[in-house]
Amino acid sequence: MDVTGTEGRSPLPIRPATVGDYEEIAQVWSASGLSVRFYGRESKQAFCRQLEQFPDLYLVATEGDRIVGVVLGSHDHRKGWINRLAVLPEYRRRGIGTALGSACDAAIRTHGIEIVAALIEPDNAASGVVFEKLGYRTDVEVRYYRKLSHPDA
Repeated sequence: MDVTGTEGRSPLPIRPATVGDYEEIAQVWSASGLSVRFYGRESKQAFCRQLEQFPDLYLVATEGDRIVGVVLGSHDHRKGWINRLAVLPEYRRRGIGTALGSACDAAIRTHGIEIVAALIEPDNAASGVVFEKLGYRTDVEVRYYRKLSHPDA
């Protein structure tokens, strides 16, 4: 699938991620300011296990051979989730994040999922803008609780 940037730039291909993309994806996350738990849920082992479960929902945007954006989708057969959407800072404001979010949403919906959600930290205004462009709303107030099996989970 190809996407065209909002500023009329050349289309960027979006393709499913592969195990071999892991290191470059982790670099995109780090460069984008996302925290990465290399020994926990974002370890290569965890990534490979999750990729095996959702091979069509882990997507990357590329320019040439370079990965410039990434998004991870998942679902529990009831609700879909868009996670870890990140675009390299020098590639932002070209519609890449919006295109990745849209492609992931569409891929999740092919699984028969009718509700797709994303959790965004309050200080991440840029992601909020992307999801608002995609038609997502913040009409559900939720309190988020979690229990980690260990500090790096």
